Amino acid sequence: MPWKIGTKQTTKAVEQRLAARVYIARDADPRLTGRLVELCREADIEVEWVDRMADLGKRCGIDVGAASAAWIPDGT
Repeated sequence: MPWKIGTKQTTKAVEQRLAARVYIARDADPRLTGRLVELCREADIEVEWVDRMADLGKRCGIDVGAASAAWIPDGT
């Protein structure tokens, strides 16, 4: 799966309407993720919550935690 990982990259993917789904860690700082959640709502992009940043990082195939990530479908 092609991922955009991290709040800045995820926000860009949402703003450019490339993200099919956004994943956000529940333990991430809401000051970082609050705007992203609102952008997803405005763009009608589904948000899936993940319990921990470490779990989201693993899901994305990285060895560190991630506050958020966007899944970009192939061909986009």
